[in-house]
Amino acid sequence: MSTQPFVIERVYAAPIQKVWEAITVKEKMKEWYFDLAEFKPEVGFEFEFTGGDGNKEFLHLCRVTKVVEGKTIAYTWRYDGYEGNSEVTWELFPEGEGTKLILTHSGLETFPPLDSFKKENFVAGWTHITGISLKEYLEK
Repeated sequence: MSTQPFVIERVYAAPIQKVWEAITVKEKMKEWYFDLAEFKPEVGFEFEFTGGDGNKEFLHLCRVTKVVEGKTIAYTWRYDGYEGNSEVTWELFPEGEGTKLILTHSGLETFPPLDSFKKENFVAGWTHITGISLKEYLEK
């Protein structure tokens, strides 16, 4: 598997503060992302959630690794009971009156060679999450 990270860019008709809150405030994340029991944009904060590919559900174990208020948040992303460790980074940039998001998911090649962990599944998931779920939430 390629060691190239998955990177996707999106531009939203919403100010950076609104996008930042959407990706860092638990109650807002629940509306478009995952239903997290707890979430804090603080380095070292650990959180988990369950999600799947339609065939199987997986417990995701995550730990916040970087926070630059209003600009960047990153966290590890791994699966309970499976090898591999990846990292998701959300970066925000002003784009006219809106916000450009660059999402990078690195380390996908460290996961076991299971169908559920194929890169194309991450591509489809992040494409939907950033292109439909988050966009609709921000622009409603």
